[in-house]
Amino acid sequence: MNTDLSIAQNHAFQLSRTLMVPVTLFRSGDEFGVLSSDELDDEDDLEIVHEYVPGGSH
Repeated sequence: MNTDLSIAQNHAFQLSRTLMVPVTLFRSGDEFGVLSSDELDDEDDLEIVHEYVPGGSH
């Protein structure tokens, strides 16, 4: 697994648990990012990697 992806997944999971809101891990170009899931729009040009939900497993 790509080290950057592994780090991004861990941070997204922890952020979801800390904030107690669903967060989405996405890729844009060669970078990863995380946003609160309710802030994403269908017209955003992002590759969704995974959505983390508090209390769920990663």
